[in-house]
Amino acid sequence: MGSITLRQVSKVFGEAKVIPSIDLEINDGEFVVFVGPSGCGKSTLLRLIAGLEDVSGGQILIDGKDVTQAAPAQRGLAMVFQSYALYPHMSVRKNIAFPLKMAKMDQAAIDRKVEAAAKVLNLTDYLERRPSQLSGGQRQRVAIGRAIVREPSAFLFDEPLSNLDAALRGTMRLEISDLHHQLKTTMIYVTHDQVEAMTMADKIVVLNRGNIEQVGSPLELYKTPRNLFVAGFIGSPRMNFIDGAYAQSKNAKTAGIRPEHLLLSRDNGTWRGTVKVAEHLGADTFLHLDVDGIGQVTARCDGEFRAHHGDVVYLTPDESKLHRFDDKGMAFQA
Repeated sequence: MGSITLRQVSKVFGEAKVIPSIDLEINDGEFVVFVGPSGCGKSTLLRLIAGLEDVSGGQILIDGKDVTQAAPAQRGLAMVFQSYALYPHMSVRKNIAFPLKMAKMDQAAIDRKVEAAAKVLNLTDYLERRPSQLSGGQRQRVAIGRAIVREPSAFLFDEPLSNLDAALRGTMRLEISDLHHQLKTTMIYVTHDQVEAMTMADKIVVLNRGNIEQVGSPLELYKTPRNLFVAGFIGSPRMNFIDGAYAQSKNAKTAGIRPEHLLLSRDNGTWRGTVKVAEHLGADTFLHLDVDGIGQVTARCDGEFRAHHGDVVYLTPDESKLHRFDDKGMAFQA
């Protein structure tokens, strides 16, 4: 079991309220991602759950048991950090086995657990190597293996892929997601990268200045963001926000339309735009345009659509996909 409940959890450093007050329910077996910009409190919240920081108020329950004052070792959680924190003089086998050695587990049991974890993580052929002989992705898998052998109630990942290059990040995202399906254990994953959040999570928790802006599945947050912050943070490229006459014509303070919900034409459309930058990425092309009477707009189109700086392009928004926001930045239906 690995359900985690936060009841009015807060954290104060001096005069600064880093986490004002948070209520959150994480169900057993869920993959939950905390996402938000730097300084939003996501890593602090993870450390509060882990017991690495003391709460200033509220309760933390794991499987219904109040662990607010419990030491980290008593919470049944395993944490994987951004830095691999491996012992350079030890082999992969000994690094993975280390927490079990510290717990004075029988050697035969240790060997079984290490071999099983290595098999799951494709590390069997590397057990006798040292960390210096491994790639960054392999080192991160060793750190995950060290967590797996503890058989925790939940895994806590604090931006574990930040030190990896883009290609390896993509591979490791798949591996961690696959690991979750194999182990069926609760996982909480912290990242500032909304692509990681969208591709990995069962449930996303969007944080801003220590507050939860919205909780939901990736598609819920993409389709029905509850405010301007979530709308602008979830989705890549980010949503276009339009004020002025166009928004007023839609009875909104601000209108939002995603780049992929703009139909492009070279001949006619609702808006006339001039291409400033064209990013040709293969399958997709992103056009950054200066649109008459609207301002800066980003459009996503097929990779075969050829456009260059100075070209005139016409855009028609799919109004069935239009988002409307009031003067407080909250979304509403027309």
